[in-house]
Amino acid sequence: MALPFRVRGRRVSPRAADATVALVVTLVVVVWTLVSARYASEPVARTVVGWALIAIGCGALYFRRRVPVTVAVVTLLACAVYYPVSMQDGPLMIAFALALYTTAAEGRFAAAVALAAITLLAVGLGEIRQEPGRRQIDDTSLAMLSGWLISLVAVGRAQRTRLAYLHEVEQRALAAEREQEARARQSATEERLRIARELHDVLGHSISLINVQSGAVLHRLGKKPEPGVALAAAEEALEAVKATSKDALRELRATLGVLRQADESAPTSPTSGLALLGELVERARSTGLDVRTELSGTPVPLAPPVDLAAYRIVQESLTNVTRHSGARTATVALDWRTDELRLRIEDDGEGAPEERPQGSGIRGMAERARAFGGELTARSTAEGFRVDARLPLGTPPSAISKGDLR
Repeated sequence: MALPFRVRGRRVSPRAADATVALVVTLVVVVWTLVSARYASEPVARTVVGWALIAIGCGALYFRRRVPVTVAVVTLLACAVYYPVSMQDGPLMIAFALALYTTAAEGRFAAAVALAAITLLAVGLGEIRQEPGRRQIDDTSLAMLSGWLISLVAVGRAQRTRLAYLHEVEQRALAAEREQEARARQSATEERLRIARELHDVLGHSISLINVQSGAVLHRLGKKPEPGVALAAAEEALEAVKATSKDALRELRATLGVLRQADESAPTSPTSGLALLGELVERARSTGLDVRTELSGTPVPLAPPVDLAAYRIVQESLTNVTRHSGARTATVALDWRTDELRLRIEDDGEGAPEERPQGSGIRGMAERARAFGGELTARSTAEGFRVDARLPLGTPPSAISKGDLR
């Protein structure tokens, strides 16, 4: 859990960092020992043993974070042999101090406390057993040594706590970032599905009406009527196609407004809603379909998303009627209740075969209803096909009159 070392903003691997620390401590101990050797002479055997212990104690520091307790024990034993044997008294104790600190910093707090206590007891007992006047460490130095050991363990423990806190903060930040990315992907997916559903409803309805209107006038012209009658029929069909395509372009611009660049102006035309239901019914009637509207209850204003969902359900239902049912009449019924709006669209067409799975249009209508806590069912009846939808009422933005819905 130790934090990575950095050199000029670049990370250094843990092994390289451990090797660097071991090398620096070795240099300090070697230089200090060489300086001390100028003022104290000793037999060659003791010198060889002393340098061997220095090599073992300092070299063990390379493994201090992988096996901290073992390294602390090795450096302690090296010091325990070195100081009674060597006459030079080099600073090999630095290696044990660093190893003891690392043991506490790596989470081996109990082992660090035990090693510090063993060290203090060993030094204290060794000095007590010395003859008067031959002690090398007095009581004051012994007290300072105990404080030094306690400080090493305490600082190591604090470093461990700090690193654990930083690790937790980092993990929380990563988790928050992943959650934010997941939410962004989910939002993007939902937005793509919403745009795809809107495009399906707008283009499917408008193109179907244009196809039916064009087919109807071609059928009439195929009978070779009088020029005046043919011109009137063609003019009527072209007017209907013009109106339908104009409405389709308006709704398409509104739907694709979210894809515009930041410096482009968004469309200002109103979005679709039940206030435009009359125009929707008229376009369906222009195909030769006899559409009747039935209103019950008191119309109340709807929240824009609910208003759009209700409009799209009626629009998709009438599209399916003109494209697939072969019906001559259709009924659009709106029942305004206290807390919900009931929609019913039925026709006298052929209905849908029971073995045929529901198309994307019906699934899209059902998803719209469920998105607001409502429900939608579509099924064949003895008279044709029927769609029933229930939408809970939302917060009203503006008033709607019955005249707008006819």
